[in-house]
Amino acid sequence: MTLSVTLRAALAERRSLQPLARLFVDLLRYGAASAAALTVDAGTLLLLVSFFGVNYLVAASIGFLSGLATVYALSVRYVYDDSRVLRPAQEAAGFLVTGLFGLILTQASMALLVGAFGLQVGVAKLPTVSVVFLFNFLSRRMLLFSRAAG
Repeated sequence: MTLSVTLRAALAERRSLQPLARLFVDLLRYGAASAAALTVDAGTLLLLVSFFGVNYLVAASIGFLSGLATVYALSVRYVYDDSRVLRPAQEAAGFLVTGLFGLILTQASMALLVGAFGLQVGVAKLPTVSVVFLFNFLSRRMLLFSRAAG
């Protein structure tokens, strides 16, 4: 069985699920996509701070935007691909806007945890990721990938 056939079968199965089960499946898929994006985000952040001496807030922004591009590509391909209701340009703009709000949350959290509480950058990234993950998943699902968004 090819990957394409397997993906189509998984999507058909997702469509038959009840709304709460769909939410759970989407959350798991988005979690996997976000893990990949986090790898890009945190890797970029730590690389820029540790090896290039870039300010942690600037590096956090660059890392976040790199992760945003990663999660967008994975989300439209694997997470929400059967529930897309907006035109691709609207969807990308919405992803960017929710991402910018996520970036504001990231900046505020990193500034608070590193600047005010003195945590190391890598340690501060952990709680930041949790808050921003939930915000991004819920806002994108409700605003971009639901029938109400159309």
